[in-house]
Amino acid sequence: MSALDLSLFDEVAAALRGSLPPRLGQLRCQPRRYGLKVWFGPDAPPREHYEAQVIGPNGVDGATVLALEVGFHAEHSKEADNAAVLDRLLRSEKKWRRALGPEAVAGPFLGRAEHWRRISETWPDPDLSDPDLAIELADRLGDYATALEPLRVEVS
Repeated sequence: MSALDLSLFDEVAAALRGSLPPRLGQLRCQPRRYGLKVWFGPDAPPREHYEAQVIGPNGVDGATVLALEVGFHAEHSKEADNAAVLDRLLRSEKKWRRALGPEAVAGPFLGRAEHWRRISETWPDPDLSDPDLAIELADRLGDYATALEPLRVEVS
């Protein structure tokens, strides 16, 4: 398997399908070569969703080649809308922090879209050929969805 084989994120999606509680809603997954977008409900991905994706090493402590980002994104076109989503979720931080731990960082998006917001973590220089990586990513992405989705829906 090559380091960025399409099947990695297909495997993550398959593992998620069998592990998330039905109360979150209808699971939707959009695997791509370098990532997976996950949401609940409508056919089209909304501006608020979960992702596991390969990113560059810039801004990721300990990364020299690449990193994985796992977590929640708010990608509205207006910065104020993204800030409002993050602010509402931060008001419930005690609830989600217990499930996600200190690894979850709430703040600006990693990358060029500086007006987007996130609650996510990074994994520096992972071994993309590790046979357990898909399950580990699915488990952690599931943690984010299970912890944040009920609060996101409650506050939106």
